[in-house]
Amino acid sequence: MNYSIVFSAVVLALGVSACERATVVTPAAVVAVPGPAGPPGATGSTGATGSTGSTGSTGDTGATGDRGKTGGGTVVVVPAAPAPAR
Repeated sequence: MNYSIVFSAVVLALGVSACERATVVTPAAVVAVPGPAGPPGATGSTGATGSTGSTGSTGDTGATGDRGKTGGGTVVVVPAAPAPAR
């Protein structure tokens, strides 16, 4: 009988503590509101010049031209060499 009273008291204490829930209060989140924009900053310095690009590849060979016409009776006269001086 002594054990049954102690056992009942323990079960009753556990049952009551399991039913009671502590209320958790969550604080409201602080929201930062941005203010007006400030004045613009100074202009930055000019960046460095980039490196020169690589040379391109050689192009394709052009097409072969048409064959020239054969001469039509033109005579070329070569002058005689002058006589050697003595």
